[in-house]
Amino acid sequence: MNKQMEKLKRQLAEISEVVNTFKSEAVQVRIAEKLFDVLIDTDRLEDGEFSKRAQRFKTDGENAGAFPYRKKPGATRVLNQLLATDFFDIPRSISAIANYCKDNYDSDFKTSELSGILLKLVNEQKLRREKSRDNNRFDYVKA
Repeated sequence: MNKQMEKLKRQLAEISEVVNTFKSEAVQVRIAEKLFDVLIDTDRLEDGEFSKRAQRFKTDGENAGAFPYRKKPGATRVLNQLLATDFFDIPRSISAIANYCKDNYDSDFKTSELSGILLKLVNEQKLRREKSRDNNRFDYVKA
């Protein structure tokens, strides 16, 4: 434990100058948190230990060698990616969108997570919202 504290003190001394150059305390705290997360995960990987957090992520994409894991994309990013495709060319229900994300993006979003983002996309006029004739719920289609 004492060895880890000494290592942490050295690491703090190394980053303190850079972090303190930022005027905003909130920015300083955020940078320190990110750095500590990376340092902790790096130490665990060097020791052959994998944290629960590291196990939730998977390596893929162009930066696969940069970090041992990559965070899954959030609902906003996934929906914006779907907007760039022809997915919304036909009307889709919110449950159909959630199922598609689960199958194709390995992201299990609840419909409540998607509803606010879809409404924002409607307000930005990227999507249009139409009442479904089948179940009196909304379907989303490209505007």
